[in-house]
Amino acid sequence: MSIWSVPYFMGDPMTGFAVPKPNTVVGLALPDGNPQERMAVLYRELADRVVDDEFPVVYAGDCVAAIGVLAGLQRRGVAPLLIWLDAHGDFNTWETTPSGFVGGMPLAMLTGRGEQTIVEGAGLRPLSDEQVILVDARALDPGEDEAVAASGVMVESVDQLAHSLPPDAPLYVHIDVDVVRPEDLPAVNYPAPNGPTLRDVRAAMIHLATTERVVAVSVSGWNPELPGAEVAAEATYKLVAPFLAELSG
Repeated sequence: MSIWSVPYFMGDPMTGFAVPKPNTVVGLALPDGNPQERMAVLYRELADRVVDDEFPVVYAGDCVAAIGVLAGLQRRGVAPLLIWLDAHGDFNTWETTPSGFVGGMPLAMLTGRGEQTIVEGAGLRPLSDEQVILVDARALDPGEDEAVAASGVMVESVDQLAHSLPPDAPLYVHIDVDVVRPEDLPAVNYPAPNGPTLRDVRAAMIHLATTERVVAVSVSGWNPELPGAEVAAEATYKLVAPFLAELSG
């Protein structure tokens, strides 16, 4: 097991990113180009790093990093069920996005929808919808909500998650920390009210850790430059700690 730090947001370096130690930083000189082209190179490198790691725990600046983690798992012969905890759907494509923000697209991308530059660059084979559980996505854009509803992706709440798992599949858990209500976890770029408490999300992570089926964890979402970043970093650690404890035990 290794903890990997990927301190980039949309292909641009970040500073002040608090990651548990010891960790290994994934960093390299990225080419000029648009964010998709830069992230394709970055997340190919991430896939190269995690492919030989029996249990990668990845701290990343954005959710697109999940494409690299999944690509690495696939190259190791692992076909996990993806559990995607996020206040947002990340299911936009260029046809539905109101903002053009690539960070609102990774779940669509990794299920084969929309632009595939990053997916192809990282070497990922897209997942089927049935390999994805989207948890507590309460802030969907118009058009994105219709795409999620028309898909085969399972949509659950944090409370339902423990009862939604198939019996045997390995699990990859991705946490965008804005899934937690902003009162408990501040300093996120796109806060969404009325979410579950930190305690409730942590309880769900404890349950997942005790299944002994989790093969990778990634976490993203808080901004170290926003007020409350230290509180957010500590709260994020509380979400990840059950997996680290399971490993150390």
